[in-house]
Amino acid sequence: MTKKEIVKTISEEIGLTQLKTKEIVQKTFDAIVTTLVEDGRIELRNFGVFEVKKRAARKARNPRTGAKVDVDEKYVVTFKPGKEMEERVRQLEEKDRQGRLEAEQQSAPPQQQPYSPPQSNDSPGYPSAYPSPPNPPSSGPGDYGS
Repeated sequence: MTKKEIVKTISEEIGLTQLKTKEIVQKTFDAIVTTLVEDGRIELRNFGVFEVKKRAARKARNPRTGAKVDVDEKYVVTFKPGKEMEERVRQLEEKDRQGRLEAEQQSAPPQQQPYSPPQSNDSPGYPSAYPSPPNPPSSGPGDYGS
């Protein structure tokens, strides 16, 4: 989301012109930056804490050439979200996890059970779905046909 989109959303919600809303949003951002520069920290309840921290000098590597590079110490702005923001983000994670599980369940093929033919008590060893083996006709013992 861009600052322009934020201004548009806020101006529609509170009924101010976009020009006036943009001025208010910009003044808010300016106040945050000014406070960080002067005090090094700004705490916005239910939102989070912005803080200026000093990052120590370090050795790094140029990813293109692989050469070692010295990086000087510098000041950086950090942000730690407030409890309310973290909770809302956690809820988003839960929704996303549930959505993925549902999508996996819908796209997964149904589980097939391994085939095992039904058993019958009529003839041991042969399932009832199959015919019993034929008994050859015989005219008596020792008759091998003519």
